[in-house]
Parts: sequence; structure tokens; C-alpha cells
Amino acid sequence: MDREKVIKAIGDLLDALGEDKEREGLKDTPRRVADAYAELLSGAGQNAEEHLSRTFDTKCGDMVVESGINFSSTCEHHLMPFFGKITIAYIPDGKVVGLSKLARTVDVFSKRLQIQERLTRQIAEEIMRVLKPKGVFVCCEAEHTCMTCRGVKKAGSLTYTYSTLGEFGQDKKNEVLSLIKR
Repeated sequence: MDREKVIKAIGDLLDALGEDKEREGLKDTPRRVADAYAELLSGAGQNAEEHLSRTFDTKCGDMVVESGINFSSTCEHHLMPFFGKITIAYIPDGKVVGLSKLARTVDVFSKRLQIQERLTRQIAEEIMRVLKPKGVFVCCEAEHTCMTCRGVKKAGSLTYTYSTLGEFGQDKKNEVLSLIKR
């Protein structure tokens, strides 16, 4: 990210909106927005494999589920936030990863300009590619501020997306979904 270009662009936006960017409340806004975007989009250029490649050998083949991983992301259509929870379930095939590494993987993909459908799929594909489990299931539940604050203004509406790869049958999906609904 070119921080100076972002600062200039935000200043230009404030001008275009008819604001006085020299007034006290807006004087540092371009810099603050640049700092915010640097944080919100910090996943761009990161590689989740760095986190997922730290594994432990196991003979366990039972499903591993990590639920309620909070995330926030930025919608690439409106540059507005969306946020929610992600559940990751996978069936190990000889190796498992530390649970914090699943949450870090969510951060890598959510901290970039994104759409929910792609976010869900990217997490599943990366876990499948790196861990090589028998199967993986990712569920994403999110509230989009472009739906709640503008447009149709439907506060509280949630969007669910799912991605399933490998040998993850309907019985396993139902088991995970019943865990989430508790």
C-alpha cells in the first residue's frame, strides 16, 4: 500500500464531498484513514502456509472443529466492513495444526479486500492444500454493513456461506452445523 497516495486520495475525497479538510476534526483524517486501511488490509501479500505448515503428527482421524473464530473484513464492492464468525472443521490424515493457526489463516484471508464467498472458499482451499486432510468444511456467518447501513438498510441480516472439499459427507456437515447452532 502506498500510504502517501492513500493520504492524498482521502484528502481529495474530503474536498469532493465539500468538506473543509483543514477544520480541527478532519485535519488528521487522511492519515488516520491510511493507518486504518493499512491495518484492515494487512492480509494482502501474506501467506497462510506459514501458519498451516507447523503441524503435529497424529494417528487421530476424528474430525477437528474450531468454531466461533471472529473476523472482520472489507467488502471490495463498497469498501465497507463485514464481520462475523467462521467455523473450520477438518478430518486429519496423519497431521493436525495448532488451533491458533486456523485463526491466523482466517486473518490472512479476511484482512484484504474481499467478498464473503471467496473468503470462505480460500480458507477451505488453503487448509486442503497445505494440511492435506481427508476433508474440510468451512462455514462463514457475516453481517455486511453495506446491507445494514445503506441500500436496503436491513440491520441484523446475516449471510451464510459454506465450502466443502474432500471426503466431508453430509453427516459430518450436519454434525458441524448442529455444533454451531448450540
